[in-house]
Amino acid sequence: MTAVAAAVVAGILAPATTASAGPRPDVVQQRLDALVQKDGAPAALATVKGRDGRTRTYTAGVGDVATKAKVPVDGQVRIGSNTKVFTAVVVLQLVAEGKVGLDTSVDTYLPGLVRGDGFDGRNITVRQLLQHTSGLPEYVDKDGVLGDPERYFEPRELLDAALVQKAHFAPGAQWEYNNTNYLLAGMIIQKVTGRPIGEEITKRVIDRIGLRHTYFPRPGDMTIHEAHPKGYQRVEDGSLRDYTELDPSWGWAAGAMVSTNTDLTRFYGALLGGRLLPAAQLAQMRTTVPAEQLGSGVGYGLGLVSRPLSCGGLSWGHGGAIPGYETFGGTTDDGRAVSAAVTTIPGDPEVGKHMDQAVDAVLCR
Repeated sequence: MTAVAAAVVAGILAPATTASAGPRPDVVQQRLDALVQKDGAPAALATVKGRDGRTRTYTAGVGDVATKAKVPVDGQVRIGSNTKVFTAVVVLQLVAEGKVGLDTSVDTYLPGLVRGDGFDGRNITVRQLLQHTSGLPEYVDKDGVLGDPERYFEPRELLDAALVQKAHFAPGAQWEYNNTNYLLAGMIIQKVTGRPIGEEITKRVIDRIGLRHTYFPRPGDMTIHEAHPKGYQRVEDGSLRDYTELDPSWGWAAGAMVSTNTDLTRFYGALLGGRLLPAAQLAQMRTTVPAEQLGSGVGYGLGLVSRPLSCGGLSWGHGGAIPGYETFGGTTDDGRAVSAAVTTIPGDPEVGKHMDQAVDAVLCR
């Protein structure tokens, strides 16, 4: 499990044209097959984009362990913390519109809300939320989520679970991945716009760039709307429990969304290509601080993760995990991209390394 995925849980497609450039199909397929056959994922699926902008989709494993049904090509999956990037984009759009200040205190938008043992919203900035340098404690209770996946949570209820804990460090003192940061970012979006965050993400991002298979679930929606592989978690006796249908409200602005690999590839390409943010805000988003918890040389911007590639340069993206699914990938500035998913959150950290290695191998071919 990648470090980003671990933080989410513990702290938690129409067929495309065959590519004429980019990674050879066998390299991608071999990596997906290994995630299924060697690492125990029920299914793996991916979309790869070459330098010419054309894409190809891949699948491995089975979409349903009981029926052995095929994996839907470019099927919808829960994308976990990739949601954070959508949330960050909306915040930065509001910054560009002069409605939010990156270095303005959280208390300016949510007066009196963030007070606790060692933390105060008057001393925490919006930038520190987006960059995970606030020092706020985590709200996600992994055992509670896995034990009662159909429970609905209000954002304020989630925040209260964090506010009864102690601060982890002074604002700006260090970096620590934390879902509470994006819970508050979502609350700021709603306070400033007067609209639900799902509506703002839909209007400002999903509809704007034509993501036809991506959505922010409405309250109470536990289903995945289109063709999808089932998602599983391995329980104590070694068997797989079906977590396909769950209430993603506990992830909310930090991890609730559903998408496809092809839509995620389109999203990151549009973002890095300047179609969602003015140049000044995109530059802020790409300005990183060291995030060594996620791997050697990894940086975290304002919702974007940068990773060094073995062939030189960086890949940009995020990744995420939610019970039943883990997503990973990367996009380069010259247009190469891979977005992939497996239908479980692996329990072995080595599998996370295999995912990162797969992304590097695909982008560096």
